[in-house]
Amino acid sequence: MLVEINAEPPEPRKIRRAVEALEAGEVIAYPTDTVYGLGCDLFNKKAVDRLYKIRGLDADKKLAFVCSDIADVARYAVMHDNVYRVLKEFLPGPYCFILEATREVPKMVHLARKTVGVRIPNHPVTLALVRELGRPIISTTAARSGQEPNPDPQEIDAEFPGLGLVLDAGAGGIVPTTVVDLSGADPVVVREGVGDPSPFQ
Repeated sequence: MLVEINAEPPEPRKIRRAVEALEAGEVIAYPTDTVYGLGCDLFNKKAVDRLYKIRGLDADKKLAFVCSDIADVARYAVMHDNVYRVLKEFLPGPYCFILEATREVPKMVHLARKTVGVRIPNHPVTLALVRELGRPIISTTAARSGQEPNPDPQEIDAEFPGLGLVLDAGAGGIVPTTVVDLSGADPVVVREGVGDPSPFQ
C-alpha cells in the first residue's frame, strides 16, 4: 500500500500510520538520506524473518539498526570515546558504522558476530519514524541482491510483495551509505557510498 508523505515536514498522522504497521509486525519501505530502505520492528522476531524473506536474504546476512540519535545508539553499541566523537561528527548522515554490540541487541539479530551496524539517516521521515516507534528499525536496502537500489517507491511497492506499507516521499537515490567498521583498533571502510570515506582511510 502506497502512502504519499511530505519529505519535510512529514505529516504526523502518516508517520503514525506507518508506526502502527511496524507495531503490527509489518515490513515497510521508507525513504532515507541515501536510498529507500525496507525495515521492521527490531524486537519482532516474525517481522524480522519476514524482512529477510521479502528481501531474499540469507539468514547470516547482518542488517543495520536505524536509530533516532546517539543516545539511542548507545543502548545497542559500546560507546568508546573515539566512537562517540566519530558519531557526533558524522551523524545524522549517509554512513553506517559497525560497532561492538551491547547485550541489549536481541539475540535473533546478533548472530555469531559481536558487532552491530548503526544508522542515523539525515532524513525527516526516517527520524520521525524511529522517534514515534520509540526503538530502532532493523533495515536493509530496497534492492534485489546484485542490483542497484530502486529509487521509485511505486516500483518498490510492486517489486516486493508482502510489504505492509510504502512511504512515498518522492524519488530516492541509487547510491547507498558508506559503511565504516569502527569495531577494531583502526577504522576500516567496508563499502564506499554517498558518505565521504576519506576521513577513515
